[in-house]
Amino acid sequence: MDLNNKKIILTGASSGIGLDLLKKLASYPCNIIAAARTINKIDAEYDNVIKYPCDISLQENIDKLFDFAIEKLGGIDIYIANAGFAYFGQIESPNWNEIDKIYRTNVFSGIYAAEKMKALNGDKPFCIAITASAMSFLSYPGYTLYASTKAALHGFATGYRSELSKGQRLQMTYPIGTRTKFFEQAGPKTPVPWPTQTSAKVAAAILKGLIKEKNSVYPSKLFQSLNILNGFLPFIFKGIILFENFKFHRWLKANSENR
Repeated sequence: MDLNNKKIILTGASSGIGLDLLKKLASYPCNIIAAARTINKIDAEYDNVIKYPCDISLQENIDKLFDFAIEKLGGIDIYIANAGFAYFGQIESPNWNEIDKIYRTNVFSGIYAAEKMKALNGDKPFCIAITASAMSFLSYPGYTLYASTKAALHGFATGYRSELSKGQRLQMTYPIGTRTKFFEQAGPKTPVPWPTQTSAKVAAAILKGLIKEKNSVYPSKLFQSLNILNGFLPFIFKGIILFENFKFHRWLKANSENR
């Protein structure tokens, strides 16, 4: 895909993967709306970037974001659903509000945006790129609820691609643990899932996927290889889970001792 003159929305643009991706996209002659809860964190100014404050966990806010983009840009060619948050901890009791909150942000917003892109563009080409996670395939102890949101996105994308017209694409990116403040938001001293990589590497992989029109993007070749090998040697993922389970229970013990 040629990014020249493309009209792009990027959510979660104020930090981590989103901010690194914004810096890379801004170097192209395209027009970008950078959406985030706190746009003041985007400290740089770009001639081709419009900052837009938006909480994408609410339907009406996504509707307003689309209306704003159509008014300012005249349409939307690429929607990058990157916003989301992590959750880490032991599920001890039923909590509907907690489930609702993370699903509205991590799942509903991306699916709803995909549906809106189809309704907006009809049979014309477009791309929606969603940041999922390696946990779409492998749920780690403590990240159970978070991983379920990413698995839901993966399941949606697998089927929805068949409903799209020629030239319309849904790109899914599956990063491994990314070394940003993202996982710090999940809780104090949260164990970062193994293996890890930088947000800049993930952003570069997303950009390359857009240009090369990839459906699935794996920023970590190590994880991509492990995912394939696990189909033949299922003890690989079981070994990883045992290792992560050890880290999880060590975290639980440390937290209980500090109370």
